[in-house]
Amino acid sequence: MDFGVVLQTDPPARDVIAGMKAAEDSGFRYGWTFDSTVLWQEPFVIYSQVLAATTDLVVGPMVTNPSTRDWSVLASLFATLNDMFGNRTVCGIGRGDSASRVIGRKPASLATLAEAMAVVKGLAEGREVVHHGTPVRIPWVRNGKLEVWMAAYGPRALKLVGEQADGFILQTADPDIARWTIGSVRDAAVAAGRDPADVTICVAAPAYVGEDLAHQRDQLRWFGGMVGNHVADLVARYGDSGAVPAALTDYIKDREGYDYSHHGRAGNRSADFVPDSIVDRFCLVGPAAAHVERLHELRGLGVDNFALYLMHDEKEKTLAAYGDEIIPQV
Repeated sequence: MDFGVVLQTDPPARDVIAGMKAAEDSGFRYGWTFDSTVLWQEPFVIYSQVLAATTDLVVGPMVTNPSTRDWSVLASLFATLNDMFGNRTVCGIGRGDSASRVIGRKPASLATLAEAMAVVKGLAEGREVVHHGTPVRIPWVRNGKLEVWMAAYGPRALKLVGEQADGFILQTADPDIARWTIGSVRDAAVAAGRDPADVTICVAAPAYVGEDLAHQRDQLRWFGGMVGNHVADLVARYGDSGAVPAALTDYIKDREGYDYSHHGRAGNRSADFVPDSIVDRFCLVGPAAAHVERLHELRGLGVDNFALYLMHDEKEKTLAAYGDEIIPQV
């Protein structure tokens, strides 16, 4: 199993760069950031410095979207970084949540996302694509490579992952939800004539190593609120039973709106509805041994990559615990 760390691009950017360097030194292979450029600083500017400060770290957004940048701009950003540093980027992408909603836009449709993934990947790899009805190619790309990993929860989105994406990002570490979503992706890949083993499976979730479970839960409750934004969309589309497992939908019944000014941060009062049981299911908490146990379970379900959201008050200690105790055992 490979490991990644997910950071927010809060100023000063030098702290993000230092955090990514520390992650690589601790055995992490991937460095991810949020991509909501009203809430945080522009990640692609920072990626250039991260790549210069590290040796082999692969960087990318968790996740970008088809709406806030033209697809040709997005492709050129990845292609430029790859040309400078040797194909060390990955495109995590989804329909869009905070990046779109804070500027008054709705998440993109799956049809738009499917088209965007093809255009961004094709352009970044030097192929001709049709964009805005016009054949276009980036002429300076040589030996470009860009994997596109799609974030998804619902049945139609999971089907698209299996049909098209290079990787699947599941933003929760709940084994039951992982089992259902991974199975859906693999079934869709087979139906599309693809080898399901060609789709990298990435679980992304917060992790906090320590003994004070009550404090850890309070620090990570924000994640259930963030996931709840996507779950609310699923319930609006599919209802609260049937197509989507109750393990994913039941907990948002008491959700009352969401304040994006505290998105992805400990203490977000919009996440007060999230019970301790959801924090325990969606996140990794407790001592190092508990993390190892959950990661072994996820690996047994087919997870290739674990991306650790590092947004709490013991970032350095948790990162060190992963490097010293957890990654070597997994």
